[in-house]
Amino acid sequence: MPKKIRELKTMLLKAGFDYRSGKGSHTVWSHPLLPYSLTLSGKDGADADRYQEKDVKNALKDLGNSQE
Repeated sequence: MPKKIRELKTMLLKAGFDYRSGKGSHTVWSHPLLPYSLTLSGKDGADADRYQEKDVKNALKDLGNSQE
């Protein structure tokens, strides 16, 4: 069962990511230790697409690698 967009946002917030609103339902997430930003689209109650879950997972993995 796919995660909800709000769950992905909570995971990013707990990891120390900052966000700013984009256009419409888009939010742009960044972390000072990562050289790139991540964009999530969709309303909080919507199911996340596989690529969105994968993007968040990879960003959290990259963050873990950069902190080592």
